[in-house]
Amino acid sequence: MKHALAILLLTIAATPALAAKVYVSNEKGNDVTVIDGDTFEVLGTYPVGNRPRGITISPDGKELYVCASDDDLVRVFDPETMQEIHTLPSGPDPELFVLHPSGNPLYIANEDDNLVTVVDTQTHRMLAEIPVGVEPEGMGVSPDGKVVINTSETTNMAHFIDAETFEIFANVLVDSRPRFAEFNHDGSKLFVSAEIGGTVTVIDPASQEIAKVISFDIPGVLPEAIQPVGVRVTADGKKVFVALGPANRVAVIDGESLEVTDYILVGQRVWQLAFTPDEKHLYTTNGNSNDVTVIDVATNTALRSIPVGQQPWGVVVAPN
Repeated sequence: MKHALAILLLTIAATPALAAKVYVSNEKGNDVTVIDGDTFEVLGTYPVGNRPRGITISPDGKELYVCASDDDLVRVFDPETMQEIHTLPSGPDPELFVLHPSGNPLYIANEDDNLVTVVDTQTHRMLAEIPVGVEPEGMGVSPDGKVVINTSETTNMAHFIDAETFEIFANVLVDSRPRFAEFNHDGSKLFVSAEIGGTVTVIDPASQEIAKVISFDIPGVLPEAIQPVGVRVTADGKKVFVALGPANRVAVIDGESLEVTDYILVGQRVWQLAFTPDEKHLYTTNGNSNDVTVIDVATNTALRSIPVGQQPWGVVVAPN
């Protein structure tokens, strides 16, 4: 028995960890490109419906969710086979969404009807429709799952929504055209990017007070080209990465001082961001150069570019 156990343990130790797959939604290509996270090779490109934008994956890695914006649906796929499993209802033009940390429910921003739709991912039923500001876009959820954030592009607000009652309990005015909302991992800070305002607003979620407004200055780049969109924060809270759109840069912000420390040159019109599970790499979608950039998180270095489909928009990495 001991001999058999020793062999089993050696076998497990010798088995390499499976590479985390990277999924990129291509807005114009109407498909998703899948990348091997170890080799950086493209494994395939698969049709997923019309105008896919927001993309995320369940915590157990078994369901891949895609906002098929022009189909007015969320399409759900098996991440291994890329076969469609089922669809989820949404309002018109779903653009971005966020899963509750438990994996259920899904909160969807419907840009054309000024609503956030809440859908049960197990029963596939709509739980609520929450009226928000004009052109809802960004979605975020607190680490404890108690607060959902929606940003409305035209109203220029971050709406704080109670995840149990589905009621808005606070509104915070931010800069023009807020596109993304991201909590740090202990829930003490909320980062809201403003595409036209060219800033990131840092909000104290407990008081809903603005702690700081971060602006960006890149030598040789016109201010109007600096358009913050995607935001990601490392698990230790020490680094905040911000995609700056047509500036073709990702900004690096010190998570404690909230000062900009670096700019990383990437592809054209960088839009959304996703870490690998170990946070060794950060993937960026570059919509106008039709590629993704792989960034080394420790050194703030762009390692390589990977061609994908037409106008990559969203990106998610499967959990290990």
